[in-house]
Amino acid sequence: MAKKRILITGGAGFLGSHLCDRFLKEGYYVIAMDNLITGNLKNIEHLMHREDFEFFHCDVSNYVHIPGELDYILHFASPASPIDYLKMPIQTLKVGSLGTHNCLGLARAKGARILVASTSEVYGDPTVHPQQESYWGNVNPIGPRGVYDEAKRFQEAITMAYHTYHKLETRIIRIFNTYGPRMRLNDGRALPAFLGQALRGEDLTVFGDGSQTRSFCYVDDLVEGIYRLLLSDYPYPVNIGNPDEISIKDFAEEIIKLTGTDQKIIYKPLPQDDPMQRQPDITKAKEILGWEPKVSRADGLKITYDFYKNREEDV
Repeated sequence: MAKKRILITGGAGFLGSHLCDRFLKEGYYVIAMDNLITGNLKNIEHLMHREDFEFFHCDVSNYVHIPGELDYILHFASPASPIDYLKMPIQTLKVGSLGTHNCLGLARAKGARILVASTSEVYGDPTVHPQQESYWGNVNPIGPRGVYDEAKRFQEAITMAYHTYHKLETRIIRIFNTYGPRMRLNDGRALPAFLGQALRGEDLTVFGDGSQTRSFCYVDDLVEGIYRLLLSDYPYPVNIGNPDEISIKDFAEEIIKLTGTDQKIIYKPLPQDDPMQRQPDITKAKEILGWEPKVSRADGLKITYDFYKNREEDV
C-alpha cells in the first residue's frame, strides 16, 4: 500500500522539523518546504538520506507546487518570534495571507486535508483568562505586534472561508508557548532567551516587573496534539498548550536554578502590547482529541537544557 503523502511548510523550523520526525515515524512520505529565513537545514539534516523524505527550498508566499498526489498539508511557515516578525513585518504578513492562500489552493487542487498553525497571539492582550477558543481577542492591529497577530487572524478567516465555501477539509490549531530541542535561543521569547542567556553566563533580562504570565508546553506534547487534530473531524480552532501558568519572574528563577548559574535578573521596560497573561483553556482538546500535556515543565526543561549545554554553536 502506498504511503500517505504530507507537505509540511516551515519544515526546517523548530516545530516543522519535529513534525517531519513524527510523520515519518508514523509511516508517511514527508515533503518539507522552507525558504530558510528563520528555518535551518541543520534541523532536518538527519532526514536527508531517507527515501521517504524530500525537501523543497521554496517561499510559499510566492508560489507552491508539489508534483503527484498529496493527502495532507501542515502549514507552519511563518516567522513566529517577536525578534523575527518585528524585523520582517512584510514577510510575516505575506506568509499569513498569500502563503496561506497558496496552501489552501494547493489543498483544494489535490483534494488534501490542511491544518494551519495559528497562535495564542490571536487573543492579543487578553481580557478573558484563561483563554477559550470562543474568545475573540484584544488585538491592536496597527501596533508592532499587529503584523503577526493580524496575519494569524486573517489566516484563520481565510481557512474557514475555504472550509465553508469550497467544502475543503480544514483544521486550525492555536499554539501556545512551546519549547524543546532545536528552538532558536536568540528569538526574543522568554524561555529560549533565558536559557540562552544562562548558557552564555549573562544576566537574565525580564521585561516589566515580571508579573506577566506564560504557559509553556513541551514540543512532544504539542506534536501529539497536532497529530490528533489533523486526524480528527473537527474544523474549528483548538487550543493546544500547557495550562500550567507561571510568572516570568518565577520562571527566570527556575532557569537560574536549573542551570546552576549565579546570574542576576535585570529588568527592562515592557514592550508595547506585550500580553500580561497567557494560559490556554484546553477543555476542547481534552473532549474532542482526548489530549492533554504529559511532560512536566521540570522534565521538559531538563531535556532541553541537556540538549543545548554541549552545543556551543547554538548558544
